[in-house]
Amino acid sequence: MARQRKVAYRKRYQNRFSMFLVSLVVLMILILVQAGSVALQRKIDARAAEIAQLEAQIAAEKARALEIEAFGKEVQTKGYIEKVAREKLGLVYEDEILFKRQE
Repeated sequence: MARQRKVAYRKRYQNRFSMFLVSLVVLMILILVQAGSVALQRKIDARAAEIAQLEAQIAAEKARALEIEAFGKEVQTKGYIEKVAREKLGLVYEDEILFKRQE
């Protein structure tokens, strides 16, 4: 009977030790998974910020493209051509009289 108690005690001790090791391994796996999860979440947040920045750039470039298109249409008008010719080139019509200011 004493021998059976020793065997039962050893088995119980081995079972507890095995459970402790299994629990320790599971805990270590959980810690590693959590650390990986945190790292991935940081990457996701960084990518989301980058996406937001790129979308803002896209919107700005689309607005700029519309402005350039509107300016291109304006440049082709007769009024704009006359304005540039008068201001930058100093040109006038043949029958036009030009008055100059004295400074």
